[in-house]
Amino acid sequence: MKTPPPDLHGLYEASVQNVDTDLDFGQRVYTKHWKRKPRTVREDFCGTAKLAARWVQRNKMNAAWGIDLHQPTLDWGLKYNASELSDEQKNRLHLICGDVLEAATPKVDLAFALNFSFCVFKQRETLKNYFRAVADSINTEGLFVIDIYGGTESVTAKCDDTREIPGFTTPEGIEIPDFEYIWEQAAYNPINHHTTCHIHFKVPGFRKINKAFTYHWRLWTLHELQEILLETGFAKAEVYLHDFDDEGESDETFRLRKTYENVQGWVAYVVGIK
Repeated sequence: MKTPPPDLHGLYEASVQNVDTDLDFGQRVYTKHWKRKPRTVREDFCGTAKLAARWVQRNKMNAAWGIDLHQPTLDWGLKYNASELSDEQKNRLHLICGDVLEAATPKVDLAFALNFSFCVFKQRETLKNYFRAVADSINTEGLFVIDIYGGTESVTAKCDDTREIPGFTTPEGIEIPDFEYIWEQAAYNPINHHTTCHIHFKVPGFRKINKAFTYHWRLWTLHELQEILLETGFAKAEVYLHDFDDEGESDETFRLRKTYENVQGWVAYVVGIK
């Protein structure tokens, strides 16, 4: 019998998150607009708060607030992602168990809502309320960074998007070998853009983990997101998209775009500028 699967939080972070890339991008665009470095960050739908923890670790002047509804996930982040922080760094990391529509934080320079998390808001008015709340929570010289995916294959049901993820060592010292991350689009409704997606993991030596995570989202379009940002207190709304390398993979360099070819799949940052 195969051993029980490893902790899902670690598999998710290894497969989905690259917080240094996100932070580098946010800081680059912020500095372009405001000619100074941001110092305060708000991470909405923060989950294990990996981004927020990394931000306070980067500079002794940085502070971060993370907001998520699920206390056990926040607790995991405090136990593991904050474990490498000094006591002084931990004092600059503030985690809130609450609703991003209502949670209050000090005004920050830079707010993030990543991993398509805001797509949980399926109604336009609800998304407007959320974006308006974020606009109120950032400084006059402030940015809001979200990400969204799209492309011709994003609007069809499919389960063939498999990536090989490098192995890692869990906080408990368990060696996880290279494993498969599988993204399944189980359903898509072209009338209202509602979609259901699953993440599966296949880890050698462990049981396959089917439906490790399930999401019921509305797949918002780039233009819709720009429109709603401009309606909710942002002066500008910019779209940044990547190019592709020789193997057809993202080159991970996001550039400001006005036009873009709608290829099979892409990921974009959309930035609201206060």
